[in-house]
Amino acid sequence: MISPVLNVRRATVDDLPALRALWLAAKFPADELESCLTEFHLVEADGQFAGAIGVQVRRQHARLHSEDYTDFAVADAARALFWDRIQKLAANLGVFRLWTQETSPFWTHWGFQPANAEALARLPEEWKPLEGRWLTLELKNEEVINQVLQNQFAGFMATEKQQTERMVSRARTLNAIIISVFFLFAAICFVVAAVLWMHRLRVQ
Repeated sequence: MISPVLNVRRATVDDLPALRALWLAAKFPADELESCLTEFHLVEADGQFAGAIGVQVRRQHARLHSEDYTDFAVADAARALFWDRIQKLAANLGVFRLWTQETSPFWTHWGFQPANAEALARLPEEWKPLEGRWLTLELKNEEVINQVLQNQFAGFMATEKQQTERMVSRARTLNAIIISVFFLFAAICFVVAAVLWMHRLRVQ
């Protein structure tokens, strides 16, 4: 049997009829999911709709949700393509951690682990009301990155402070020079005026 050619892409409005049929068959909240159509990525097998998965991003977190297929014979191959796409999307959007409540062993195979209390403390507030077991995968160490950013910011602020102090010092020096030149000019003018006045007295 020849395996179908799979292609993944972002969902468009034209895909809504097929997506709604998939969601309703899986007993997903179709109306709610329709409102976040742009989150969905779908797979086509030989040009025909074969399944979809949602990728919802909140700040530095992304949630994989509402995964389903019309033909589960292509599910694992489709997930491999989705996984490659999700990693690129996460890198482009600066995502630190992935979350899912999907139960396929595929996701644990690629590193997703049950979320412990420490990990769940990082779960975005918008997702905490969702019922079910959470799996999570840390893509980047958030604490290390935040520490690096804080150090860089502190270094930036120190550099800015030094530059500001140098600018203030230069401004004070320039101001002193201008004042000195002004008084020197005034003194010269006074001397010239005095000389002219004395010369005029002698002439008279």
